[in-house]
Amino acid sequence: MREIYAGMPWWVKWVAVPVIALVVFGGAILSAIGLLIGLLFKVLLFVALVGGLIYVVRKFMASSSSSSSSGGGW
Repeated sequence: MREIYAGMPWWVKWVAVPVIALVVFGGAILSAIGLLIGLLFKVLLFVALVGGLIYVVRKFMASSSSSSSSGGGW
């Protein structure tokens, strides 16, 4: 098989074979890329939501501790 492939012109090796591979496996490649992008988006969304939650909790804790320590309040 290697000898047959080695005897082919350059355009068969570098153009025709990759095009055939993309036609045959294109759907699988696109679905795998879509899955990875979707997973990356979900991870980034999770990190952003957890970061926002931590920010809100710290802000709330800082404002409630400063008002109670200053003696103010209701």
